[in-house]
Order: sequence, then structure tokens, then C-alpha cells
Amino acid sequence: MISTSGRFVLVFNGEIYNHLELRQELLATGNTISFKGHSDTETLLACFEAWGFKNTLVRAVGMFAIAMWDQLDQQLMLARDRLGEKPLYYGWQGQGDQRSFLFASELKALRAHPNFQGTIDRNALCLQLRHSCIPAPYSIYEGLFKLEPGSILTVSLNDRQVRIEAYWSAAHAAFKAAQRPFQGGLHEGMHELDVLLRHAISQQMVADVPLGAFLSGGVDSSSIVALMQAQSATRVKTFTIGFHEQSYNEAIAAKEVANHLGTDHTELYISAKEALSVIPLMPDIYDEPFSDASQIPTFLVSRLARQHVTVALSGDGGDEVFAGYNRYQITSQLWRDLERVPRPLRQVLAKCLTTISPGGWNSFFSNLGLARGGLAGVANLGDKLHKGAAVLSSSSVDELYRGLVSHWKDPASVVIGGREPATLLTDGLAALHGVNGVSRMMALDALTYLPDDVLFKVDRAAMSVSLETRIPFLDHRVLEFAWCFPMEMKLGHGQTKLILRKLLEQYIPKDLIVRPKMGFSVPIDSWLRGPLREWAESLLDPVRLKNEGYFHPAPIREKWTQHLSGARNWAEHLWDVLMFQAWLERTRR
Repeated sequence: MISTSGRFVLVFNGEIYNHLELRQELLATGNTISFKGHSDTETLLACFEAWGFKNTLVRAVGMFAIAMWDQLDQQLMLARDRLGEKPLYYGWQGQGDQRSFLFASELKALRAHPNFQGTIDRNALCLQLRHSCIPAPYSIYEGLFKLEPGSILTVSLNDRQVRIEAYWSAAHAAFKAAQRPFQGGLHEGMHELDVLLRHAISQQMVADVPLGAFLSGGVDSSSIVALMQAQSATRVKTFTIGFHEQSYNEAIAAKEVANHLGTDHTELYISAKEALSVIPLMPDIYDEPFSDASQIPTFLVSRLARQHVTVALSGDGGDEVFAGYNRYQITSQLWRDLERVPRPLRQVLAKCLTTISPGGWNSFFSNLGLARGGLAGVANLGDKLHKGAAVLSSSSVDELYRGLVSHWKDPASVVIGGREPATLLTDGLAALHGVNGVSRMMALDALTYLPDDVLFKVDRAAMSVSLETRIPFLDHRVLEFAWCFPMEMKLGHGQTKLILRKLLEQYIPKDLIVRPKMGFSVPIDSWLRGPLREWAESLLDPVRLKNEGYFHPAPIREKWTQHLSGARNWAEHLWDVLMFQAWLERTRR
């Protein structure tokens, strides 16, 4: 779309939730504008002309990837939303006079350009093996990058140097929250949070197409749906995927919540065969190697929702905003105790734990009968002890956090010619000065895991079926306010997300939401030993790995053999390699 003056040309992917308020602000400040339509794109262009690019983005609330060409100054400006809900790739490609600056929301769009080079970045591959995703600013291709959340990129015809600046920072928001904690009590905080969340949700419910919500039955999605239904004159459409494997099935809890709230609920039970059938679609959907196995149910629930609605609200982000991950609770207790023990002593204990193999530990506890006692239901106890050993030897909470979110601990030893590059987890923590403990881990998740994994997963899965997802917890006003709550209002009485749970109890009976946290995932470990075994074996064939030249076969084959025997559960590590292999196979067709 072209601005009224003809100066600005805008390409825009996303949604500005407060664009009507921005229009009112423009008109109230004396701007005489004759709007031709009702779109947020037209609003943005008018704001850019009145206030400038950065000042408009600071005022805007939404999710977006934006490209604006300034015909007067002959410069291109790219921007990405604050938390990274929408993707944006960029980079120079080609040689000499034919060199071109490319940008797009998907890598497949860049692959269509004649100057696209497509050299795989082995260093980025190392990152994928560690994190199951490739963190910004890297991509799987050399010379192509992801614009980081909350950033503006500028490049001009006169000066072709790329310049990047931040207009919003999660690290700065965490720092400000640490300096100015919420001074009220729990009930006062609940009231203010209720008002703020209701407003964010009401803005995101504005749509000229059918709208609904994902509902898992957990605290996050139940909170979003409860506040949607409280503000809706009609029954909110909700969607849940169920699995016949009970340890992975959230559909029963979701149905109970839906029945209580009175939503128009749709659930679909998926067999293992149906879930497996979508795995060949993953390389096309995710466009670069991505190996968070919850990509499978995320795609399935998106496809289900799209049969009924065009826009769906999601409860994603609740864990990062309200301290919902179990690792927060564990770390908050564990690190206080670990710091009292000298690190050399912890290292000795860690070495003792790893002297016995995981299988040996499992046999030991089984023979003692502990598996039928206090440790009943703890699967792969030996693996957990080995992971615990890594925690024991950590020198800081940052090192502890990185270990908890890592799959392959030394991916450069697996990738031929690969060298793990610096990331925010290794070279960007200065911005979090003064933010400590669990608050620091939450900020790190918001800076890394949330945009690079969670939001990447949700956006690609939904857009592959033409479904728009909206995430109220990631309204930056909600996040900035919630991060000010003292930690005892988030982690308290043995529970995570305490204040959000208390708020939800005003809408849903407590017994419907007090249940163990379940990951939105699938039994990849058993599938690899069963129905996926032949497929995986072909991708992990040692001759094939050697000929392709990206991986050293030996460490991968060792994990594959141990996994098949049941001696170890290497599902995460193997899925990282398999998703790269499947992506590589797809791109070479």
C-alpha cells in the first residue's frame, strides 16, 4: 500500500490491535486525514507520515513484520514486533553488480530469487542440535539472517550498510521490572491483571472473519478462553487435539473446562498413524531445520481449527510471563542450595553420578524396589540423574540455564566443519545486569526460547493452513506489568503461575485446573523404536551420513543403537538430526 503523499510504500504481515486508537490519536493531534478504508495498514502509513517510523512502532500494539520503502530518502526499513511473533529474514545475495538485498517472511520466498545462493551454515546447524531451533540472528543459510524481535533494520541505496537498532527490548523490560517491583498485594495484583488481560483480549478478538481459540485445559489457554467467553455475547469456538496415549492426552481436561465455560467446543482424537502421517510435511512447513517435537500436535490443532475459523487466540507465552515452567521452580529451590556447596565438591559428586550408566541406575533402583515406592512413575530415572550431574557442576545460573535448554552438549563434535557461534546465552547477558534468579531465566526464555522455538513453531504451523494466531499474553503491556510481580506471587505454595491460577479460579472451579503440567507433545521416543524406525534408519544410515558430509556418523549411530535397545532415551538428540536430514532431503528434490 502507498501512503497518501506517495512517499512511503508498505508491505505488512501481521495485525495492529490498537490501530483504531492510533487513528483517534492522529485526528486528536490536529492531523487532517481522509481515510479511504478501515485497514490497519492504512493506519500505519498515516502514522509513519505524521510521527515517523520508530515513533509509530513504539505506539503500536501488535504482531508484525514490516517493510517500508521511503521513496524520498531512497531507503528501506524493516521491523519486527516486540516479542517475535512474526518472522522476518534478510540478507545480501549474489555477486558484484548483481548483488541484491533480499527480505521475506519465509526462506522459501528467498529461495525463489535468482541470486539465492543456499550454502548451508554448519555453525547454525550446531545451534539447531543444541536448541532444536536456530536462534536469531542466524538462519540455516550463510548470509541470510533473522531480524531480532523489537528491532528496526535500515539500508539505503546511497549507503548499503545494514544498520539495526532496537525500539523495544525484553532485557530492558526485565531490568525495569526488577527495579520497580509491584507494591500491592495478591488481590490488588489480580484485579489489575484482570483488567489488563481483558483489554488485550478484547482488542485481539476484533476480526471480520470467524474467530476461536486453542484450549488444552491448562492454566494458560483456560485463562484466555475464560476471559474471551466473559466478554463474548456468543459461545466462543474452542479446539483441542486428543491422543489415545493417556500420558499425552489433554483433551479430557479441556472438555471439562469447555463444558464449564459453555464454549462451542470441538475435539479430535488423533491416532499415532494420523500423527505420523504429517511428519513428511514438517520440512515444508518450517522451512529450515526445526526439531521441537510438539510441532506435530501444534500443526494438527491448527489444521482442526482452520476447518471452522480463520483466527485463533492462543495461551502461548504464559509460562514466560508468569513463571510456568517446572525448571523455574526446580532451579529456584536447587540453586540456592547448590551455591552453598563448593563447586569442586559438586564436580566430584557429578562425576560419581555419571560413573554409573543410566541403565545401571535404572536397574539399581528397580532391584531396590524404589520404582514401586517413592519414585513410582519416574521414567528414565538414570537419564535424569545424568542430567542432574550437569546441573551440579554448573558455575552460575546462566550456565545452569543453558544446560537445561540444551540437547547436544557439544554439537561441534558432531557437525563436520561446524563451530558453535555466539548467542544471547553465551555473549549477550550484560543487558540483564541486576536481573537474577528465576526472573533472569524468564527473561532469557523471552529473549531466546520464546521467539526462536515457541513462536516459530506456532506461526509456521498455523500459517501453513492459513490460520492467523494471536497471543494475548504477549501484549507487551501485559508482560511488562506481570514481570513486576514479586516472585512469591508467581512461584508460591508449591505452585507455578500462582497469581494467574488465583485469577482463573474466579472463572473456573479450582478442581478443574489443579493438575500436573503436561507438555504439548507426542511419544517420539517410542515411535522411533516402533512405527518410525524404518524411516529413521534410512535417514541415519552411516553410509548416507558420510556421503552427505554434514555429520560424523559414529556419535549419532551410538545414540541410535542405545535408543533402540531401550538402554537410553535419546529421542530429543535423534529428532534434532532427523529433522535436519528430512529437511535436507526435501530441499534437494
